[in-house]
Amino acid sequence: MWSAINDFLVSVDIFVWGIPLMVLILCGGIMLTLRLGLLQLRKLPLALKWMVKNEEDAIGEISSFSALCTALSATIGTGNIVGVATAVGAGGPGALFWMVITAFFGMATKYSEGLLAVKYRVVAEDGHSLGGPFYYIEQGMGASWKWLAKLFAFFGVCVGLFGIGTFSQVNGISSAVNGFFDAQNKHCVNIPFLGKYSWSVVIASLVLAFCVAAVLVGGVKRIASVSQVVVPFMAIIYFVFVGVLIICNIEKVPDAIVTIVKAAFTPKAVTGGAVGSMIVAMQKGVARGIFSNEAGLGSAPIAAAAAQTNEPVRQGLVSMTGTFIDTIIICTLTGLSIVLTGTWQVEGLEGVEVTTYAFQKGLPFPEEVSSFILMMCLVFFAFTTILGWDYYSERCLEYLSGGNMKHVMMYRWVYIFAVFIGPYMTVSAVWTIADIFNGLMALPNMIALFALSGVVVK
Repeated sequence: MWSAINDFLVSVDIFVWGIPLMVLILCGGIMLTLRLGLLQLRKLPLALKWMVKNEEDAIGEISSFSALCTALSATIGTGNIVGVATAVGAGGPGALFWMVITAFFGMATKYSEGLLAVKYRVVAEDGHSLGGPFYYIEQGMGASWKWLAKLFAFFGVCVGLFGIGTFSQVNGISSAVNGFFDAQNKHCVNIPFLGKYSWSVVIASLVLAFCVAAVLVGGVKRIASVSQVVVPFMAIIYFVFVGVLIICNIEKVPDAIVTIVKAAFTPKAVTGGAVGSMIVAMQKGVARGIFSNEAGLGSAPIAAAAAQTNEPVRQGLVSMTGTFIDTIIICTLTGLSIVLTGTWQVEGLEGVEVTTYAFQKGLPFPEEVSSFILMMCLVFFAFTTILGWDYYSERCLEYLSGGNMKHVMMYRWVYIFAVFIGPYMTVSAVWTIADIFNGLMALPNMIALFALSGVVVK
């Protein structure tokens, strides 16, 4: 029976995250790019300038930079390290090319989401802002579409509690810590009803749950204050070390770029047919690009709505830089490191092992130091994603419950408990359900973006 249920869920997951959804999101990005006249190219310098320049006397809870960091905290996660390695491993180096192309069009999508979030946001009596797809669906498309807004909010709560926000990130952290401190599982303890686990996993789950609770009880302002310190710090640290890796192997960069472009269109010429076709490379790259920067999923505009700004266009441009930083910079650096060190061709390596091996092989440090650097980056990336997705899912629940903050507070403690038990949740069905909800979020949001594209262009 359980096998049949799991098979059904896998089939639904493949359908939800299949070619139709990717085509919908990609076509949405292309359509918005054309209607906005390549805005992501023309206005990127201005967007980067406004990213760090706050607007005076503006309505909102947090600065535009804090809102961007809160959004980045949710997108810069295990996908930037583990996901890129998985995409390149399954689709070949060409997947990286399609990932960047997806991000380019996704910048127009992110711009539109940020603009609509501020234009249709609601400011409560206590001064806190609430906005995102649920409000630009309800107010932009009309009250008759409120059911679609509630559908998005429901999927958002489920994704936060069961998916990106908790189990996948916590498992990523505990696996990284366990792999570095006790890879052979020599120091274990029996946990009632759960089984035998390494002390490194147990301690990591306790410390993580405490740190998450300490931040979340302070609400969005504390999440934003932590994010605007941790996100730039971890991004710069990762950028520096990957930059060192690339500089130390600079003579291999031209060949790596040629390999990536060639594999995007003629993968068999590079892989010898071992990885697959151009369609596989495209599918893996597009899927990973969407999953990494979340352009089209509708999550980032929830944070954008809290920004201190009176100008929707301004926040749209600031939101657009999130996709540029997340995928075009960080994911590209990760993928380039994997390709130029040749670790994508090493048999027996999967996920984070591929990136770890690339760091060990490419950096001029002892292997233990390289592994520790990557572990710390992964821990910080995943930790901030947990914080960002709590904020998203709380705002979704606030909309669903009609502003009942008691429900939100109860949910917050359930979320913290989910973080605590995350390392022990290994049931494949849980992961599959989370993936399904994540994909379903995009459907209501993309419908709204197509419907309101005229507003965005105007």
